[in-house]
Amino acid sequence: MQKQFDLPADLLSGPFTLEQAQAQGVPRALLLRADVERVSRGLYRPAGWDFDLESAARALSAATPGAWISHVTAARLRCSCLPPWLSDSSELHLSKPRSLPGVRRKGVVGHTVIAAEDEVETVDGIRISTRSRTWLDMAKLLPLNYLVCMGDELIRVPRQAFEGRDTPFATLGGLRALVGRHPNLQGVVRAREALDLMRVGADSAPESLLRLAMLDAGIPEPELQLRLRDSDPLSPSADLGFRQRRLAIQYDGGHHLADAQSLSDRRRDKAFESAGWTVLVFLKDDLADGFDLATKKIKKALRSAWVDPAVASGFADAV
Repeated sequence: MQKQFDLPADLLSGPFTLEQAQAQGVPRALLLRADVERVSRGLYRPAGWDFDLESAARALSAATPGAWISHVTAARLRCSCLPPWLSDSSELHLSKPRSLPGVRRKGVVGHTVIAAEDEVETVDGIRISTRSRTWLDMAKLLPLNYLVCMGDELIRVPRQAFEGRDTPFATLGGLRALVGRHPNLQGVVRAREALDLMRVGADSAPESLLRLAMLDAGIPEPELQLRLRDSDPLSPSADLGFRQRRLAIQYDGGHHLADAQSLSDRRRDKAFESAGWTVLVFLKDDLADGFDLATKKIKKALRSAWVDPAVASGFADAV
């Protein structure tokens, strides 16, 4: 009777390479059976496997020495801010140096690039472009506003208590230096434009998009993470605002609907209002319409708000 082989459990969870199968003692003939699908040269997966980006990227990385996961795939694995049409992308992007042959794998988007050693790293067994290099690579694929959002995410100062880190992923200076090393890279002009618009202090992509919408509407640039009491680190803060007009602007995303967060938000807003500030709160519906109505409300509030006489000159003309 012919012996039946089953795939080892380690190979059932996702794509695997020929080398990994042979290391598990799997005969090559088994890889020709109907319950195994050949993805591309030297790369297989169990038939009927539900797509998982991390597993697919890990297998592709292992099957392609010298190359690395990049662009949209790297951004998704990093949970970077992406527009809706890319946030669920199952594309597999792979970059190679010019010294290696171009990528010719079914279902893989290949890129031939120049990258320094410190622009690629290995994370959880996956060779992948660094966060900063991923941002630069995405400059040719993202519209300017989303490239700014992705950059703001890199340079924001994290909260140690919530994120387990207190150092930003990147700095404006570091990103400028990176852009300077690749003057001929496709998308580098947009990357330079994004650097001029990026700001430390945006805690979410909607906050960045709201700020950019305000600038597009001719509204003066707001302060970010604006404390009610400037010298008090425990003071309630607004996502954006204008101290000289006592105008606080909040973007409350989906997590703000939770009871505990909603109560905290009401206390925050009440503190500003009790101090004589106007508080504007915007929600996901405002994000959906590109903050068009929101910017109109902000302009109206700025025109009618109290003005600090010391800084009134010139501000009224801007709105």
